[in-house]
Amino acid sequence: MKNRVVRAQRLLALSFPIVMLIAGCANQTAEPPGPTPGTTTMPETPSSSAPREASSAMPVGPEDTDLTIVVRDGKTSTWRLTCDPPGGTHPDPQAACRVLEANGAAALPPVPKDKVCTQIYGGPETATITGTWQGERVMSRFARNDGCQINRWKLMEGLLPRGGT
Repeated sequence: MKNRVVRAQRLLALSFPIVMLIAGCANQTAEPPGPTPGTTTMPETPSSSAPREASSAMPVGPEDTDLTIVVRDGKTSTWRLTCDPPGGTHPDPQAACRVLEANGAAALPPVPKDKVCTQIYGGPETATITGTWQGERVMSRFARNDGCQINRWKLMEGLLPRGGT
């Protein structure tokens, strides 16, 4: 009788981690990256410790883009970017506006908190993008500290400098 109880306890102890692993993997969904339908603002990521930019006195049109990009990659660079027409102090405003048009909806929103990301380090670079994009307020933070963040950075290369250099 005692051997049966010990065997049952061992079986239970071994099966619990397997059940938890299966439950965790079953929670993942294959959804394309992008904002949640109906979302009009893009919150900060990965933390909310950065100060918020004060809103301007000028009204914002539905297609207006006026962004401040701050990149820290060993030195700090700050650029302003406007689109339609492309301009500002960004080194290549035309390419930056093309990248925003192609990938902004996928890369500007934060990575969902329940998303599983590979634990890979892509470099010390960080960036913040604040202002207005397509008439909507934006406050997005970028880093290269896991696979999801590296992917977001790569989607924004052209607006952000090439990472890992």
